[in-house]
Amino acid sequence: MSKRSNPAIVAIGEPMVEFNQERPEEPDVYIRGFGGDTSNMAIAAARLGGSVAYVTRLGDDAFGRLFLDLWASEGVDTRGVAIDPEAPTGVYFVAHGAHGHEFSYLRAGSAASRIHPESLPADLVRGARLLHVSGISQAISASSCDAVFGAIDMARGAGALVLYDPNLRLKLWPLARARATILATLPLCTWCVPSLDDARMLFDGADAASVVAACHRAGAPGVVLKLGADGCLVSDGRRQQHLPAHRVQPVDATGAGDCFDGAFATRLLAGDDPFIAARFANVAAALATTGFGAVAPLPRHADVRAVLDREIA
Repeated sequence: MSKRSNPAIVAIGEPMVEFNQERPEEPDVYIRGFGGDTSNMAIAAARLGGSVAYVTRLGDDAFGRLFLDLWASEGVDTRGVAIDPEAPTGVYFVAHGAHGHEFSYLRAGSAASRIHPESLPADLVRGARLLHVSGISQAISASSCDAVFGAIDMARGAGALVLYDPNLRLKLWPLARARATILATLPLCTWCVPSLDDARMLFDGADAASVVAACHRAGAPGVVLKLGADGCLVSDGRRQQHLPAHRVQPVDATGAGDCFDGAFATRLLAGDDPFIAARFANVAAALATTGFGAVAPLPRHADVRAVLDREIA
C-alpha cells in the first residue's frame, strides 16, 4: 500500500461505460460517457473538493482503461481498483422517451460483480472517514453483497461514517430479496439517502414523512429522503426539515441522485451540519441535471457556491 495519506471518502461499487442518446431527433446516435452510481458519487465528491478513493474491479479492456484515465483526471484515488483479466467492464445505454430516460444494461458477469470480501483493500477502507455503499453494489452478485457488508464492518470498526443509498433496481434482484438486504443494512449506516420512488417500493407506497419514519424504525440514525424536483426531507432523528430544490431547466436526470450523495458526504466531512450539507447537495444535484450523461454535467464546488451566494444575497 502506498504511503500516501488515505482519502477521507471511500466508495465501493460498479462503474459502467455509458452510451447516452442525447438527441431525440437522432435516436440511433449515442454519445459515450461514464456511469455507475458509486463511481458517479466519487467523481462528484472529488469535483466538490472531497478527497476520494474508489474500490472496484475493472475488465482488462479498453473500457476499463478509460475509467482509469477518467479517475486519474478527476483526482479519484485508484489504489483500491483491481484489474480482472477474465471479466469485462460493464456497459449501459440510456434512451430518452415520453416517460423519461430508459436504461438497458450489459453488466452480467462484469468484473465489478466479482469483487469479494477477501479482495477489499482493508487499509484504505479502515483509513476512511466516510464509506459510501449502495444497493446496486449489493444486487449485482452475492460476493459483491458480501463485500459491501465486509466494507461496512471495517469502516464502522474504525469509527467512520457510513452513507448508504439503497438505489433500488428491480431488474437486478426481486423486491423481497432487495427489501430484506436493504433493511439489514439500514441499522449499519450513519445516513440513509434513498429516493422517494425507491423508498415507496420498499415501504409500500408511503408518503415522504412516513418513509423517513420507517427508515428510522428500521434502524437508520439519519435519513435524507431525495424528492427530485421537490428537494429533500432531512431528519437526524431529532429534527426534521424539508429543503426545497434549486430550480433549473433539466435535460437529463441521470446521476443527479449520485451527485447529491457526493455533495452531502463532502460537506458533512467539511464540518457542515446535515441540514446545511443537504442544502448544498440540493443545488449540486439540480446543476447535474442541466447536461446529458451521468458525469459530464457534475458541477464543481465554485458552481454550487455561486448559486448559494446568489440565493443568500
